[in-house]
Amino acid sequence: MTTTSSAAKPGGLRVGVQRFGTFLSGMIMPNIAAFIAWGFITMLFIPAGFFGADSPFGWHWAPVAEIIGGGGDSAAIGWNGAMTAIAKGDGGNFFAYVGLVGPMVTYLLPLLIANTGGRMIYGERGGVVATIATMGVIVGTNIPMFLGAMIMGPLAAWITKQMDKLWDGKIRPGFEMLVNNFSAGILGMILAIVGFFAFGPVMLGISAVLGTAVDWLVSIHLLPVVSIIVEPAKVLFLNNAINHGVFTPLGIEQATESGKSILFLIEANPGPGLGLLLAFTFFGVGAAKASAPGAAIIQFFGGIHEIYFPYALSKPTTILALIAGGASGVTTNMILGGGLAFPAAPGSIIAVTAAAVGPGVANLLVVYLSVVVAATVTFLITGVILRASRKRDLAAEGDSFGAAIAQTEANKGKSSAAMDALRSSTASAENAPSDHVPAAAPTAVATTPITSIVFACDAGMGSSAMGASVLRNKFKKAGIEDLKIVNQAIANLDGTADVVITQQQLTDRAKAQSPNSIHISVDNFMNSPKYEEVVQMVQDQRKEA
Repeated sequence: MTTTSSAAKPGGLRVGVQRFGTFLSGMIMPNIAAFIAWGFITMLFIPAGFFGADSPFGWHWAPVAEIIGGGGDSAAIGWNGAMTAIAKGDGGNFFAYVGLVGPMVTYLLPLLIANTGGRMIYGERGGVVATIATMGVIVGTNIPMFLGAMIMGPLAAWITKQMDKLWDGKIRPGFEMLVNNFSAGILGMILAIVGFFAFGPVMLGISAVLGTAVDWLVSIHLLPVVSIIVEPAKVLFLNNAINHGVFTPLGIEQATESGKSILFLIEANPGPGLGLLLAFTFFGVGAAKASAPGAAIIQFFGGIHEIYFPYALSKPTTILALIAGGASGVTTNMILGGGLAFPAAPGSIIAVTAAAVGPGVANLLVVYLSVVVAATVTFLITGVILRASRKRDLAAEGDSFGAAIAQTEANKGKSSAAMDALRSSTASAENAPSDHVPAAAPTAVATTPITSIVFACDAGMGSSAMGASVLRNKFKKAGIEDLKIVNQAIANLDGTADVVITQQQLTDRAKAQSPNSIHISVDNFMNSPKYEEVVQMVQDQRKEA
């Protein structure tokens, strides 16, 4: 098959960083449900939780000690005893308090991460060896070993892959299973021992350094400064890498000690994005103004933060507003002690509420305040920026987006015309894509029957899921319902898809993963004009058949 357009190749450094960040977040994202389950169990049954002995509501459920760890005479020790045993490395005492909370965060979550990372490198075989090796790292340390799992898991799978190459094609027929099972078992044993004696202590030291750095930033009230890095990185599509690759592992360690972590809210706070979109709603012009209200609803309640990135990139100075808003939200939580019990994924106000209510109503109010403060600060600063350039934008009318597109593409970002597709009710929203899409980039003609279409993004969730749903509805209206339309992470593309649809700056990576597919670049997954071309392409193909 052929591809649609030859998008300009993005810079190697950005693509490399993005690919690495995607790999890190790819180990966390598929296991978010497990993190949420652990978070709910923690916030419900630890002593300060809904059913804990010190519940602020005065509720208490008899089996709570067994759930958090303990039971019988150990009921008074419960969570604190289990966590103390972990902190002291006292395995014998720890198992006296076996419940759900401690073992889940110590064993289940890191092993899930390791298995996922191993599978990403070398399939099921890599996942098995990665899990065995990571068990050695876990037992060799006395803290939840998330960072260790994110390194040892892929490393063990890669070593397994290299080992298999040594005797690939050299095994006598009939001995394949014997060699494969014993080689994986022996290698897993060796890596587990190395993890226990060497790798584990090294990762313990790294975790201690990172934790100390976070504590130091908090102690000198500089944690909000992190927003200077986080907010610009988000709009360059490194949001999942930052949140799930960095903050989630560190935040989980904090949450096991105090029941909540501020780190879960540094990137996931929906306030800055909401403030930006509200400012465009009131002070923007043209298609950006028309599409911003719908984008705000999707971003705030749906948690799809990617939807506001093109707005920021269309006016790069508004990134300063996002930094100020993010820093204000972090400051609010830092001063008043706000945090989440588990990662908010996606970064919706609904998910944030669920993760904030566990530590108590007071914490929930602080978190809500941080969202409001972040949104307000971003809104005010963005409003000033937009008002200052309003006359120029009105004079340029349709060309204003074309100029922003050229600028943002030069910065390796997304064009503001992407947001035109969110609300196609205005004429400018329909015409904006043609301002920047080359005339020679129509949808390709398929050379084989199209049976599967994949929407691919960094994490394979969120925005790509929206796009798949939108296109599914378009095909349904066209009377075509037998197509397989799914969403996946770019890293999971296996080359079997007939059509792969990606956001413009991700297309090159998708082509490398699935070179024989038709690749279609869109500005935004919500409602691109390219979708109509895809529907027409399939209809024409079926008419010819």
